[in-house]
Order: sequence, then C-alpha cells, then structure tokens
Amino acid sequence: MSSCKQPMQEIDLSGEWEVALDSLDKGISEKWYAESFSDRILLPGTLCDAGYGTPCALEPVMEKEIFLNLKRKFDYLGPAWYRKEISVPEEWKDKDIILTLERVIWNSQVWINGMQVEGFNESLTTPHYFNLGKYLVPGENNVIAIRIDNRRQHDISIRNLAHAYTNDTQTIWNGILGKIALTAKDKVRIEELRLTPNIDNQTVNVTVKIGSDDTALVSGKLRLSVKDPKGNKLPEREVEINSMETTFEYSVEDAMLWDEFTPNIYEATATLEVGNMTDSKSETFGMRKLTNKEALLQINDRRLFLRGTLECCIFPLKGYPPTDNAGWEKVFNAARNYGLNHIRFHSWCPPEAAFDVADKMGFYLQIELPLWALNVGEDPKTVDFLYDEAKRIMKEYGNHPSFCFWSLGNELQGDFSVMDKLLTTIKQEDKRHLYMTTTFTFEPGHGSWPEPNDDFWVSQWTKNGWVRGQGIFDDQPASFNKDFSTAIEGLPVPLITHEIGQYSVFPNLKEIDKYTGNLLPLNFKAVAKDLEKKGRLYLAEDNLMASGKLAAILYKEEIERALKTPGFSGFQLLDLHDFPGQGTALVGIIDAFWESKGLITPEEFRQFCSPIVPLARFEKATYINNETFEVQFEAANFSDKALNDVQPEWILKDSKGSTIAEGKLEKQEVAIGNALKLGNASIPLKPVAKADRLTLSIQFAGTDYRNSWNIWVYPQEMPEVGTEIAYTRSFADAEKALNQGKKVLLNPAQEDINGLEGKFVQVFWSPVHFPNQPGTMGILCDPAHPALADFPTEMHSNWQWWDICKNATTMELDSLKNNMQPIIRMVDNFYKNRNLGLLFEAKVGNGKLLVCSSDLIKDLDSRPVSRQLRYSLLKYMGSSAFHPEEELSFEQIKKVLHNVNKKKEEKKSIYE
Repeated sequence: MSSCKQPMQEIDLSGEWEVALDSLDKGISEKWYAESFSDRILLPGTLCDAGYGTPCALEPVMEKEIFLNLKRKFDYLGPAWYRKEISVPEEWKDKDIILTLERVIWNSQVWINGMQVEGFNESLTTPHYFNLGKYLVPGENNVIAIRIDNRRQHDISIRNLAHAYTNDTQTIWNGILGKIALTAKDKVRIEELRLTPNIDNQTVNVTVKIGSDDTALVSGKLRLSVKDPKGNKLPEREVEINSMETTFEYSVEDAMLWDEFTPNIYEATATLEVGNMTDSKSETFGMRKLTNKEALLQINDRRLFLRGTLECCIFPLKGYPPTDNAGWEKVFNAARNYGLNHIRFHSWCPPEAAFDVADKMGFYLQIELPLWALNVGEDPKTVDFLYDEAKRIMKEYGNHPSFCFWSLGNELQGDFSVMDKLLTTIKQEDKRHLYMTTTFTFEPGHGSWPEPNDDFWVSQWTKNGWVRGQGIFDDQPASFNKDFSTAIEGLPVPLITHEIGQYSVFPNLKEIDKYTGNLLPLNFKAVAKDLEKKGRLYLAEDNLMASGKLAAILYKEEIERALKTPGFSGFQLLDLHDFPGQGTALVGIIDAFWESKGLITPEEFRQFCSPIVPLARFEKATYINNETFEVQFEAANFSDKALNDVQPEWILKDSKGSTIAEGKLEKQEVAIGNALKLGNASIPLKPVAKADRLTLSIQFAGTDYRNSWNIWVYPQEMPEVGTEIAYTRSFADAEKALNQGKKVLLNPAQEDINGLEGKFVQVFWSPVHFPNQPGTMGILCDPAHPALADFPTEMHSNWQWWDICKNATTMELDSLKNNMQPIIRMVDNFYKNRNLGLLFEAKVGNGKLLVCSSDLIKDLDSRPVSRQLRYSLLKYMGSSAFHPEEELSFEQIKKVLHNVNKKKEEKKSIYE
C-alpha cells in the first residue's frame, strides 16, 4: 500500500511575532524591515492585548474626558512593525502566494527578506491581500515584516465618529485580527465568484472573474457544483472560459428560499482548469428576492418589516470586533431573544463571521461604508477611497443573503451629487442589495424626503412630520390611538425609522466587574465614587431600575406606533444595547455586553416586538370612572403566513388581579400585514370605585401571542379632606401658618420655584454629549409610602406621571442638611448626581410642612392625575402618619425654592 500526501495549500501564520513600536515614524528610513526585534506579541491580536503602548494614567473623576468613552489600558497611535521568520514548501515555486490579513486599522505595507512588496492596503472593512509570489523563496527561510499604521488616512468622519475608526466604541487599535495566512495559488485563479439569485425563474446568475498577470493564459474550463441546504449535490454545470470575466445562468429547481423563517443556505464551488493549472473557490448564497414594490419592503414577494437595532462596533471587553462565529452568535442570539430580525451596522462593515452567522440565523443586515462626514466630496482622495472600499465590500461579502441593505454612511452632509454618483455606480455594478444615499441627514434641503436614487429610506422625520416618538412623547400627553400615517403619505420608497429611542438609563454599577479586558470603565467608577461621596450610593440600583423601566415603557410605545402604521417597513432602535461612547450613552435595555440589566425580560419584550403582535388603540392613559373605556384591537402579522381561525380574547383586570371585564372577539383570519382590525370593546369604568392601575390584555387563544397595557382610573367623586391643612402657593402664608403650628402644603406657582424644567421623558442620548438639557431620568418613589396610599403608582414613571412631571419644576435639594430624602425623587443624570425631588416633607418651627413642586391647583377638572395626587397628599397630612422627622428652618426652604434662577434648556446638535 502507498499513500499520496496532498500538497500544502495554506500556511497559518498565527502565533508569536516580533514587534516594535515606531512612534517617531522612522522605521522605513532606518530599514527596520531588515532588523530583528526583541519584543514579542501573539497574533491575531492587538498591541493593547499584549500590553504595549502608553498605560492609562487617568483616574475615575467626574470630568468630561472620563465620560467620553471607555479607556484603553494601553494606547498607541502610529506605525508598528510585526516580523516573523517563515518557510514555504519547495512545491510552491512559481506559484502566486497570497498573504491574507483579515482585519487591519488602517494602512499596511509588507517587506520580504528586506524587499518591499509592491503596493499597500488601506481597507477598514475587508481583508488586506498581498501577492508575495515574486518575493518569497520556496524551500528556504524567509523574513516577513509588516508595517501597520493606525493613524487617520482619509477624511471619513467628523471628530473620528465613524465606527470603523473611532475610540468611542471599538478603539483605534493597532494589530491584526482574524485570519493571518499564506495561500498558494496557480498563476491563473478565480478572483471573484459572484452569485445573483433569481427566484422568479429559479436560476442564479453566475459571474466569474479571473485573476492573472497574463491574459493570454485565460482559456480553459470552469465547472460549477452546488449543494442545496440539505447537503444534496445539484447537477454540475461546465462552461468554456475565454476571457477574464464569464457570466452564465445556473438552474436551481425547486429552490428553497432564504428569509428569517427559513434561512436556507446553498454552497457553490467553482473549479477552474487552464492547462495544468487549477483553482477553486467556494461561496455560500441564498435564494431570495428583495424588493421595494409599492413603497413597501418585500422578501420573496411577502411583506417584510424590519425590527432592528444598531451595532456600532461595541465590544467592551477587547475593544475590537470578533472574527469568529461564537462572538457573533452571542450578538445575534441576544437580538433574536428580544424579537429582532435586523441589525444596522452604523458607519462600518463587520467581518466575514458576522455575515456567516446572520445567514444561518436569518437576519437582514444594513451595511455602511466607513463614513460619517459633513463634507463628502471635498477631498478627491477620500472619494477615491470610498469607491475602492465599496468595490472591496461588494466583492468580499456581496453573496451573503443577509447582506440586504447598503447605505453610503451615517447622517452624511456635503456634495450630494458626489454621493449620488457613487451610489448609482454601486447600484449598476451589483443588483443583490437595496441602496440608500445616506442613513438620514441634517443637510439643509435634504433629509425630509428620499434622494432620487434611494431604494429605501431611513429617517426620523419627513416633510410631513415626525416618524419617531422622541419628538412627541414629552410634548404630548400619552395617547395610544396614533400612528405616523400622515407623516409618510406619498413616500415613493419604503421607510425605516431612524435611531428610535435614545432614552438614557442610569449606569448599572454592578457592570464594573465585567470589564476584565482591554477597556477600563472609569466612567462607571467615577459615578460610584461620586455617589458614595454624596451618601447616595445606596440609590444606584433604584436609579437604574427607575430610569430603565421608564425607558422600556417608552421603547414599547415607539415600537407599537411603528407596527400600527400602514406603510411602515420597519424601525432601527438606538439601541437595544448600551453605547459606551459619545459621553457614555447608556440607552440600552441590555448592557454593552448584550446581557440583561434586569429591566425587562426577553419574553416581555417580545410581546410587542416579534413577527406577530396583537395591538390596541385607545385614546389616553388616564380616565375618570364615569367614562367608558373604548378600545380597538388590531394586529401586525409579519410572519411567513396568514393565521387561520384566530380567537382573540381580551381581559381588563385591576391591580389585585380581579376581572373588571372580559370578552372574545370574532374568530377570524389574520393576514400578513399590519393595521389589521380585530374588533372593539367598550368597557364602562364605573365598577372602579377607587383610584387604580388597570391592565388590559389580549391574547390569541392557544398561542403565545399576547400583549398588555396599563390605564389609570380615578374616581369622579372624592370626599373632602384636609380641611385643617393650610394649602397655599404663598411663601409668606406658609411661613405664618408654620409659626402657628399648623400643617402646611406648600405648592408654589411654577414661576416662583427655582429648579429644573419638568420633563417626563428622560435624558436624550447622553447628559455629557448633550449637556444643555434638564437632565432628569424619571421619578423614583416608594409606592408604599403613606403619602401615596391613594395614588396608585410603581416605583418608576409610567404614563400617568406625564401631567405631574410636565407641570412641575424639579427642586434641587442638595443644600438641605442631612441628605434630604424626598418622597418623590427625580432621578438625576449620572454626570451630576444631584439630590432632586418633586415632593418632600419637614418639621419647620412649630409646624409640619409638605412641599410639592408640581402644580396641584390649576385646571384640576381636566387633570385627574394631579387632582388625585393632591387628594392623597391631603389625606396623608390629615392622618397620624404625617410625622416629618427632618427639621429645617423656613429660611432653608426659601433658599431652595425661592431664589428663582432657571431657564429652559434643550439638547443641541451632536456636531456643535
């Protein structure tokens, strides 16, 4: 017996390399490529992984620099050299030998045995390739030296915000990630195998591009073999090759389609034979049809609704993206657990592994060039780079069925004619995706309507109005019968809403222990130290839960309004998970590690964010018990089929779980689409005798499809209470009554109170990035406090608090002694950590004082929530439970309240 050993085709170069930092940029002139280095590094990896660079000397203090982003343990910007001795087999003689560096920031150059390899690479999104065939000596030891320069090469973004090159999220690392290898190839090889499916005629358009220095050699045969998703071999196709590019059709009978429900993956292998030279290349693809018919996204001729979030290259352990499937499985599994089917890669493009996992899991991806600039077109070299980068992305990742949408970048401004030319060039070259000029823009004259050559459109508003709640929820009382139909009327292409949410959540200080890698959470530690110094560290967990529960409530209404809007094609959250940069923008329901913060379970979130969602429309959040609760039920069904014989069942319960009313709607089919009417219910609220929080639920019987909402009901008639209480707006009257030993409820007019503008919605994005906003993060209270005994509430803000918060001035209580404990707190943002409140009590002189900074006097006939709060407070003050322990002078009270010095502040532009 004898065996024939296959010749080696690839050499893995991962492992130990020599390394040297070239901070003075003198390595080329001093011929470092011909020297050996004493320091060592493991590749793939980065300088920070190995402990090279300037150690972080910053301390966790309450300064802006600390809160801008997570800090690297070791920082380095400039060229670095990586050197290794290698040997290649004798049989590689006369071969092209391709060096692959999977991911690099930003510029790479290579020397072999002291000779510089022609050219350089500068892609931020695709592997760097070098042909070393003319330089390596097979059968002998060779020295490879790689110079990598992570300094800014092109003007791709304002203040290095683009996530392909930023310290806000992934960090500007120096090193090599992923595959590092040498591959032997014959002189004629397959450079690209492009596969464009056509499900209408059950074919794949196959384009093969040949790589060769000698075009005279290109004459031979090409065989294409395909495996279906079950591993079965399909008929082989053979064609003649006579040029550098060949296109033909391949038939795929009984095609198994790709989408989120059936992510069927085919594998195609092209084998080239030219004389005695051979080469093969394999690519995966999916049989899918993506269109924008009738201004609606459609997948395989069925409505598609994107339930998406952003991925901004946030990897807080290492500070760079994973290049293995396991790292991306964590990301996509978390997104799927919360009901999502879409991820937008904001101003960057992920590595191959992300596409592989998304293909298998059925995610729809939006990819962007590494671009977030306000001056697009100004620098010709940058424009050339963008054209080249687009071609590289197209070639490297274009076959992936998950690669569905392509934008030139984020919030671009500048010369739109340059952008349009770039977009149309890509569109003409590659028909596998849908394209968009820019993911939203603030450019004057643009941004309120799609650009002429957009296939789809991502925006936060149109010329007709807002299409996300961030512009509405704080300014208008809660209403659940609205959608964005008027705003999108007449749109020529599908709309996906831009970056909905951005509701800042207080830091989870327990997260600090997770940072065991390259990045330091100095921002989190600074908050912990500040709270400890102020004696309020014990509030950190409550602050997290109060602000986070409010954020979850707002995200629910954001998503449901999108689902209710006929003509919508999806939304993109900002964000399901936290964003650690741009001033610590902790806007996620889960943390930056894609792990729970305990705010809402995936099961709860999926009730309103999944392929099938029962919905309800009703006028408002708060009612009087002489009213009738009118509700219209509907459904959004973006699954893969209509639902037959659906039995919708609804129930309205009080806070103790007792049923107030229930019913069944007519059995029916629920088609694919949204705004699908299910039926109505009309419920008299007279049985609700006391103020209470009710829960309305609907479920499709025999399924897991359910949803629920709260409403608050208050009695029309209330007994008179507090006749012995001095209830006043006047500071003078309050002081007089207190001196007489009376109980006083001081409720000053808003213009007489020093403090912060009352807000219902919490901080937008980040209090550091947008410092000119009131900066509060919702209420925090103990629902069991006797002052709130007749005012049903949770510990956090919910929709019934809108009237109270918007008609309030938030008091700053830091000047009061002994760390005053408000009955109703306002959670302050983590950058200031002030002691804020809407309600506090104190013993003042001979009297007892309760101070409320929300208006409990004006127009109470139309403000049932504030009327109920006043009733609860007066009843409390008339009881033996009203016994303030904190002693204050009236001068202290006046100092806090009466030195009026406030102004209305709003967030400013991100670019100011």
